[in-house]
Order: sequence, then structure tokens, then C-alpha cells
Amino acid sequence: MDIDSMQVSNKQILIDLCFQTFCSPSWTKDSSIIGLSSESSDNTSKLLAPCGQSIGKLLAHLSTSIRTQTGNQKLTLQRLDDLLALAKEKFYAFPFKDVPECWRALFFEASLLKFSALASRKSLSLDEKKDEDSNPDVMDDRVIDQMVETMDMALIMVGAPASETLRSAIDCAMDVLQKIHEEMIDDDRLTQSPTKRQKLSCSDSTSRSTSSYQDRLPSISITSPSLLNPISRATFNEIDINNDDGNMDKFAKHMHQPQDRTLGAEPVIITGSIDSWPARNKKPWSSPSYLLSKTIGGRRLVPIEVGRSYVDSGWGQKIVSFKDFMTEYMLRSTNKGEAKEIGYLAQHNLFSQIPSLRNDITISDYCYVYPPQPHSSCSPALKEKYAQMEEFEEPLINAWFGPAGTISPLHTDPYHNILAQVVGKKYLRLYPPRETPKLYARGIEDGGIDMSNTSEVDIGVLEGWDGTVEEQEEERKKFPEAESAKCWDCVLEEGEVLYIPVGWWHYVRGLSASFSVSFWWN
Repeated sequence: MDIDSMQVSNKQILIDLCFQTFCSPSWTKDSSIIGLSSESSDNTSKLLAPCGQSIGKLLAHLSTSIRTQTGNQKLTLQRLDDLLALAKEKFYAFPFKDVPECWRALFFEASLLKFSALASRKSLSLDEKKDEDSNPDVMDDRVIDQMVETMDMALIMVGAPASETLRSAIDCAMDVLQKIHEEMIDDDRLTQSPTKRQKLSCSDSTSRSTSSYQDRLPSISITSPSLLNPISRATFNEIDINNDDGNMDKFAKHMHQPQDRTLGAEPVIITGSIDSWPARNKKPWSSPSYLLSKTIGGRRLVPIEVGRSYVDSGWGQKIVSFKDFMTEYMLRSTNKGEAKEIGYLAQHNLFSQIPSLRNDITISDYCYVYPPQPHSSCSPALKEKYAQMEEFEEPLINAWFGPAGTISPLHTDPYHNILAQVVGKKYLRLYPPRETPKLYARGIEDGGIDMSNTSEVDIGVLEGWDGTVEEQEEERKKFPEAESAKCWDCVLEEGEVLYIPVGWWHYVRGLSASFSVSFWWN
């Protein structure tokens, strides 16, 4: 496969970026570069010191070898894989939150160096047997696979770096890889025969065309439960936050001047407020090809939950490529009666990882209205957690992407929440904090995990939507007060947003393929 001058230029841009930032000697002087606690060390060398002096020296040697293009490239990659394996081993030796920072630092540094080594490899192919007619400057698909996997594993396992310079460099590097990938696809199309080109055009899941009627997430939906106490709805204009008369805006009044002070601020659905989002029209998140095109052909890695609910036995987590997630969980059809495993990309900061998707949405103005404190009926633990948190400069934004049938069990969050339904629809049931005694909150569970924000009650089983009749009866006997708890509920439709006040219990059930965005603020 040939390569045009623009791709060569992009390849060189990527190599220069790696040498100047990821392999720069400055990493030995700046502890903030890897985003770990600056209190634990004055510089990265000291931060890595607990790993052993030999490891620090090896990192420095490998960095120099990559930057100066000296030494055995294959051996360099092997040594970096050894360091990554060593650091990853430590991740499983401790509870995740207790992993010593030195091993997190090592994993991140070795990942940056491996990414750089792959980008700058003289033969940009993983195949050691060179074809005489091959172009040594072509970046092999498998090399891109490895580069994306290396960087994303670092971002997922360690987290985004605190250094804005390094964050920007990583975003830039992934953007350049995206361009190289797109140019390789275009080049493939040009070099294929007309017949093959037609097949490629029809089958290419990363095509940038979204006009095909088939290019949508599955429309299959499950039956919505009957609503017991529908949450009120208001149009964007009816609850406008920008009043011209100088009085308190309607949304602030809704939060701070509740009709029932024993209840506090109530949930409300707002329609029409996200109609202008690119994700809803020009850059549709309902289009599989668009989503794949923004993830380097589906290569970007994402953490997903596997199983019905995070409180069920058999539930687990794994990291998969975005393409595999789409193929296995979002687009796979099943025969009637066939059980299908649920995969859910839940509560993931996807937009920090893939900023181009962040550009498809905007932060709701509602998130900049100063919110009330948790209601007096909230649990002491939640009120204490809310009080201890610093005020966010920007809302915490998370993605929730999954097929019909996803479930978030009944739980509370220590934040106010604007939940935007970009694609599909969900059923939500909410309970106010004053109903907490009837909802059987969990406690500290095995491994010291605090689950007090999650209810023991399985709403799906309690209502007979899931499980057997016998299991429903058992649930009712086990939690006799739950049925008398007063709830509010709704079907949140595509294009609507729901305000969930801090401390309100909420159960969420995906009724179709669904893409939601939550904005938490305090």
C-alpha cells in the first residue's frame, strides 16, 4: 500500500511530538507530567524511586534510545513490555485505590515510551519479513492497533495526566493517528479494483457517510413499565434560566423554592434544550459509522460492565475496543428466545478520552445555577460527603451507552444531576430522600466497599419485570416496606433532559439502544 505526502507529513508530526514530549528528558524533572500527587515527590525520578534504581535507569536508557533512534528497536519494545507487565502485576496486588503511585507512574511512563517506539520504528510494520515492494514508511494497521491500545490502557488504568501540556499532547497524538487511519482507508479505496472498491465502500464500518437508512443503532425496544406518578415536564422556554426582569430564574426557583418543603427540590423533565447539539443532528450519535469514525476505526478502548446489574452475581468489567463493543453488544442480533449478555459502557469519562466527541455536546446552562444543599431528610453520610467535596469548576461529565435492557440499580449520588438523553429512551424511577428508611440501603460489603448509596431492593424483581413469580414474592417478603415508598417515574425520551436532585434515589432501565450523558455538579 502506497502512502501520500500528507500521510508522511502526519507520520513525521507524530514522531516529532513523541520525541519532544513523550521521550523528552523533562519527564525526569516534572512530577506533574504524569498526573499523580505532587505531594509524594518533588520530581518524577523520586516518584519512581520506590520501584528501584535499576528501573529508573532503564527508563532513561530506553527514552534516549527511542529519541536518538539507536539500539535494537525490537529489544526496546520487549523491555518496555516487561516494565508494563511488572507494573500491571502490582495493580492486582492491591485494591485499585491503594496501588502505590510509583507503579502507576511506571505504567504511564512505559506506555508513553512504547507508543513513541512504535511510532518511530523504522519499519512501521510488526512483520519482520519485509516485502521488497513494501514501503517502509507505511504505518501498518497492526502498529496503529498497538499504539491505540498502549495509550488507552494508560489513560484507563492510570487516568488522564494532570499536566495540561501532556493532556494536549496525547489528544494531538491520537488526532494525528485518526488522520493517518482515514488517509489509509482513502488510499485503500484508490488502489482497489472497481469491484473490490464497491465491496469496501459497502462494508466499511468506518465510512464517514451516514446517509444510509441502515446506519442507525437498532430500533428494537422493550416494553415500558406503566407510570405510577409521572414526573412533571416543562419546555425549555417554560423553565428558562435567562430571565430579563432581574428576578430569580425559573429553574433556580424550582430548586430553591420547592412547593413541598418536606420534600425539597423535585425532579423535572425539560424538553427542547439539547435540540441544537451536533450529537442530535449534524454529527449523530445514533449512527454507528459516525461513532466508529471518531474512535480510529473503532480501535479506542473503553471499560464496560458485563451483566445485568452491578449488584448481581456474575457481573463483571472488562476493557474492549469500541468496535468490539459495538459489534458484540450494540449491533448483534439474536434469535427469538436466545439469551443475550448485556454490555454497558457506564459512567465513563469518554469525553476526556475522546475530546472530538466532547465537541458534539455542550454543558447545559442549568449546571451553572447554584444548587441547594442536600435536603434535611438525606442520610447523614450523604450530607457529610457533599459538604466535604470541593465545588466543581466544571460539571463531571460521564457517558452511558448500551443496548436495550441495561439496568442501573436503585442508588443515590452526592451530586445534582442533569441527565441528557441523546439517543433512545430509558425508564427511570425516583424516590425522595425521605423514603430512605423504606429502601433498605446496603452497608459496607466484602472487601471494605461502601455500598450504602445502593438499595438492596431489586426494583425489576419487586415489580415483576424481571425474574419469576416466586422471586417477586420473595423480594416482597424480604423488603416489605419498599412497596409503600412513594416514587416518581418517567420514560425519558430522546432529546429530553431530566433534573435529578442530590440525594434522590434513582433506578434506570434502558428501553432501547441508548446514549445518555450525565452532568454532575455541586
